[in-house]
Amino acid sequence: MILQRHLFFILYSFCGFASKVAETSKTKIRGSSGQFPLTQNMTVTEGGTVNMTCRVEYNDNTSLQWSNPTQQTLFFGDKKALRDNRIELVRASLAELTISISDISLSDEGQYTCSLFTMPVKTSKAFLTVLGVPERPEITGFTKPAMEGDEITLTCTSSGSKPAAHIHWFRNDKEVQGTKEVNATGKSFTVKSSLQLQVDRRDDGVAYTCSVEHVSLASNPYQVTEVLQVHYAPHVEISHSMIIPQEGQYFKLECVSKGNPLPEPVLWSKDGGELPDVERMIVEGRELTITSLNKTDNGTYRCEASNYLGTSGAEYLLFVYDPNAIGQHSPDHALIGGVVAVVVFILLCLIIALGRYLARHKGTYLTHEAKGSEDAPDADTAIINAEGNHLHAEEKKEYFI
Repeated sequence: MILQRHLFFILYSFCGFASKVAETSKTKIRGSSGQFPLTQNMTVTEGGTVNMTCRVEYNDNTSLQWSNPTQQTLFFGDKKALRDNRIELVRASLAELTISISDISLSDEGQYTCSLFTMPVKTSKAFLTVLGVPERPEITGFTKPAMEGDEITLTCTSSGSKPAAHIHWFRNDKEVQGTKEVNATGKSFTVKSSLQLQVDRRDDGVAYTCSVEHVSLASNPYQVTEVLQVHYAPHVEISHSMIIPQEGQYFKLECVSKGNPLPEPVLWSKDGGELPDVERMIVEGRELTITSLNKTDNGTYRCEASNYLGTSGAEYLLFVYDPNAIGQHSPDHALIGGVVAVVVFILLCLIIALGRYLARHKGTYLTHEAKGSEDAPDADTAIINAEGNHLHAEEKKEYFI
């Protein structure tokens, strides 16, 4: 009995030992597979701040280390190794090492390494991408003012972008196409876009906008606007206040002039000379007002306007009507209506006569074999006559009666 108990104890102890060994082996295997650093690629905008994190699932008191692209050690555990005030420790433990890099520049871009000092050393790479923020655009190549007919080139330039920025042109609110040029300057790019224009008076006051889009700007592109100023010679027209001016009426002429610079002053004349009656003919700015028309006001009125690019003029022929004569010689609407009615009646008569003529001359269409049947006294005789004519079918002829 004692021997059996002793054997049972030995067997139990051996099984317990074997179980413990198996558990220890399992733990070592799991620890070995979990002792591998994990990192993540990061993207940051130039001038911003980024956190670089290295994690390990299982760590048997082994140190973690961060190194920069030139293999300089930044932190070994919680110990700072590189004197750079931009680099700070965020968190250090057996399972994680996180550092912070502020005021990021393009030179910080590259591959960072996290090392776990096991035997052998295990590493994980993380690539840091730095986005270069484009500078605010500038429009060059235009000197105010331009002259009508000039050929000008507007160039929009933005430097410092990475990757290269995109430039769009707008004429007021409508997009127009420019010619793009991209040049690399170190790690960043300088982007240009040009517009070639032959300006005319329609371009005066038009806004040309250059818009720079980039991933670092999200949905807030940089924009700059240039408003064109185009100088052109005057163009003059005369507008009048009534179609049929009559004696005694108030009459106004306006000299409508366009030009840049604005044509000043406006000069009025009549029949090649000065205005004859300054008391009734009043000039105010661009308007000529005749307070009470009479027959002596008949004639050719001219206005002229000038700027440094030229002079333009327009003329208006004024004829003052007698109100009484206009009443006597005004069109007789009743007479016009009567004439129209007569014309319509004649046309209707012609249409009716033509219809009757066509109806009468349409005729009866008979063949020779049916001739004579129409004169028969009754239907039977007509049929007999028609059948008899079939004997002479070779002599059939068609005719109109």
